[in-house]
Amino acid sequence: MALPAENMPYTFADVLAWDESERAELIDGEPVLLATPLREHQRISMVLCTIINNFLQGKPCQVYHAPFSVRPFARKEDRPEDVDTVLEPDITVVCDPEKLDKYGCRGAPDWIVEILSDSTQRHDRFVKYRLYEQAGVREYWIVDPEKQTVQVFRLEDGRYAAVDFQSADGRVSSGVLEGLEIDLSAVFTEGAG
Repeated sequence: MALPAENMPYTFADVLAWDESERAELIDGEPVLLATPLREHQRISMVLCTIINNFLQGKPCQVYHAPFSVRPFARKEDRPEDVDTVLEPDITVVCDPEKLDKYGCRGAPDWIVEILSDSTQRHDRFVKYRLYEQAGVREYWIVDPEKQTVQVFRLEDGRYAAVDFQSADGRVSSGVLEGLEIDLSAVFTEGAG
């Protein structure tokens, strides 16, 4: 994607005008191009999304999978041209319907899951971790398909605390969705789920 440098910094209004085949996030007005996820990444995303969606039947929270725009610092009165940070988490859970609009989520979602890939590992572990923490995302999971692990971080007094770390033979629970426990063998085993 060729982006003219003279348009920097960019806003969400610019993102909305870009070709839909190009995937990019916007951080403080600077675009970050996203590579096409690998098959295993997509398989894990689909399994997790299906488990979460099934759990949410009849409940007020909603789950979304990428591409889904999250404007973590946007306020209700903000217009697209006022927003300079737009992220595209792999999985997003929103429990407050007031945060949902035609573009995605405005404000901090309740729970975000990022699935690591070689091209996003540093971005997900450091940049997005910091942004989600600052925005007030209550729970953040980092899923590592290569190591078959899940790290769980929960917001405590405005900072993330590491509360769980499980491998493929473990089970992990959501602090946001009370009663949801995921058997990771169903997530990391090809054909399971």
